Amino acid sequence: MAMGLVAPTAVAALFNQWDDTLIWSCLDETMGVLIADDADRPSAAAALLGDFRFCAGAPCEGLLRFDPTGAAHDVEIVVPHDAAWERLIAENFGAAARPHVRYATRKEPDVFDEQLLSRLTEALPSTVELRDLDDEALFEACRTAAWSRDLVANFGSFERYRQLGIGVVALSNGIPVSGASSYSRYRFGIEIEVDTMPAERRRGLARACSARLILRCRERGLYPSWDAHSRASLALAEQLGYHLSHPYPVFEVTRS
Repeated sequence: MAMGLVAPTAVAALFNQWDDTLIWSCLDETMGVLIADDADRPSAAAALLGDFRFCAGAPCEGLLRFDPTGAAHDVEIVVPHDAAWERLIAENFGAAARPHVRYATRKEPDVFDEQLLSRLTEALPSTVELRDLDDEALFEACRTAAWSRDLVANFGSFERYRQLGIGVVALSNGIPVSGASSYSRYRFGIEIEVDTMPAERRRGLARACSARLILRCRERGLYPSWDAHSRASLALAEQLGYHLSHPYPVFEVTRS
C-alpha cells in the first residue's frame, strides 16, 4: 500500500465529523499536509500539522509513521478518530504511546466580553508590558527559547508569520517571559498557543496575553480557537469566556 500526499478534496469526507481547526488548516491548504493510503480511493487519511497527527477513516498502520514533511518530533500528539484507531496506536507504539486527555472548547464567535478582556490585559505587574508579536527580533527571541518555541515554530520564518500569524508577548526588561500566539492558521481564524517562562508563571501573564490576542483576533475578523492540553489550560480558557465542548483522548507518542 503506497502512502502519499493527497489533495483535500480526496479525503475531506473522512474528516467531516471533526471540529478541529488544525484539520481545517490542512483542508483549506493554509498550513499542514494531508496523507492517505491511496490517492484515488482513500479509505484512511491523516492530517499533519506541527506536533499533531489526526487519524481518520479505516485504521491503517502505515499512516501512523509516514511523514513526508521530514519534521523531527520528540513527542507527537496522535489523535485517533475512534476506538479502533486507539487500539492500533496502542498496539504499534506500546509504552512509547502515553494516553492523555485534551479538552475541546465550543466554537462560539460571539461569546467574548470585550470589556472584561480589556481589563484582564491591564492586570499586570508594573515591570511587565504587552507587545504585539510583529517584530522580527521578538519573533527570533521566541523561536530560539525552548519555553516559547511553539508560539511561532509552525510558520518557519518571520515573513510567513507576519503574513499568517498573530501574537502577543509579555516583556520584562525587554525580554519575552510569556506569550499567546497562533499555533496555526486556517482561513477564518487561528488555534491559540499559550506559553510562559517557568519562573514567571502564576502572575497573570498568560491570561493578559491571551486576552489581548483574542481582542486582536476580533479586530481582524478571525476566530481565536482554544483547544486545552490540560485542565489548567481549560480553566484559563473559561476565565476568558470559552466553554467546554468535550474531552477527547489522544496519545503522546515518543519518537525514537
